[in-house]
Amino acid sequence: MKEGWEYKKLGEVCETCSGGTPSKSHPEYYERGTIPWLRSGEISQGLIYKTELFITEEGLNKSSAKMIPVDTVSIAMYGATIGQVGIIKTPMCTNQAICNILPNDTIFPLFLKLFLQSKKEKFVSLGAGGAQPNISQNIIRDTLIPLPPLTEQQSIVAELDKINEIIDLKKAQLKDLDLLAQSIFYDMFGDPIENSKGWEVKKLGEVCEYARTRTTSVEITVDNYVGVDNLLQNCQGKKIAVKVPDNVGLTLYKEGDVLLGNIRPYLKKIWLATNEGACNGDVLTIRVLPQKDNLIHRLFLLKSLSTDNFFEYDNKYAKGEKMPRGDKKEIMKYPLILPPLSLQQSFAEKIQAIESQKSAIKQSLAEVETLLASRMDYWFN
Repeated sequence: MKEGWEYKKLGEVCETCSGGTPSKSHPEYYERGTIPWLRSGEISQGLIYKTELFITEEGLNKSSAKMIPVDTVSIAMYGATIGQVGIIKTPMCTNQAICNILPNDTIFPLFLKLFLQSKKEKFVSLGAGGAQPNISQNIIRDTLIPLPPLTEQQSIVAELDKINEIIDLKKAQLKDLDLLAQSIFYDMFGDPIENSKGWEVKKLGEVCEYARTRTTSVEITVDNYVGVDNLLQNCQGKKIAVKVPDNVGLTLYKEGDVLLGNIRPYLKKIWLATNEGACNGDVLTIRVLPQKDNLIHRLFLLKSLSTDNFFEYDNKYAKGEKMPRGDKKEIMKYPLILPPLSLQQSFAEKIQAIESQKSAIKQSLAEVETLLASRMDYWFN
């Protein structure tokens, strides 16, 4: 405990409440509504000024929903959004999946928001185990919180906000570099669908193969494992034992393979492997590799399959009701423009230069995120 700081349960110093959902069987509770109604999935905005849905006065009065004042700190209690925290910045009501911590003169809202964010892993672990993971208001109210003087709370917020600003800046730089790579592709090759530059066109399956390398083991130890949800990341690291579900399997990949997410919501995930390892089996992931390196450069292939054109094509032919999967046969029919290999090589060199810049920024970003975690731990744990 830090000298001069008081520690109390959150429920001892703040009033909390949840919201409610007006009955969907009464359209008059929603039609032409003007009262913002917040759902837990929208808390990720951080500072919450708007909602997607609105309810009417009648919907508010005939449900457990209630108006929540400005500067209320809201935290999601159910499902995949457990532990996400935001601050309400305009009067609104919320659904029952949100715990609203009402403002008072004891805790600076941004300080409380940062504190709760530091406890997200704890909340997630406490909510695990059920078909619908959840935490209760009591868990939140029983959480022990430090209570330094308000001036010190504001000073802590200023320090952490400065680190977060640096993190946001570096993430913005990465996005700008991705947009630059996309711009270079279209500048050099034009729209691949319109093909205004008259490049040769071949089906993806004529220059690449869909490679199936599926294990049948119940469990396998691999040096690098890439889940379908993080194909955009380079997951190098320690050996891990991966359990292989019978209906999913495991695909072994090699450096230079292009891996595609093959199930919604991961159809737009794509990664050019920089190592050898394993990923989800072909139910979830497609492994594509050039048959002939003298026809297509791997970086050109990567960017061709990263376009919105390919995503729309893939999405169009996805099959299945609950979680549609890409149709491998149709994917291999995708019309791929093939500019001269020398031009593809020139493009690849530009992309490699961009990736080098991104690598340096990612390393710096990781260092700043480590610093933030250290300072959060110092102040809140």
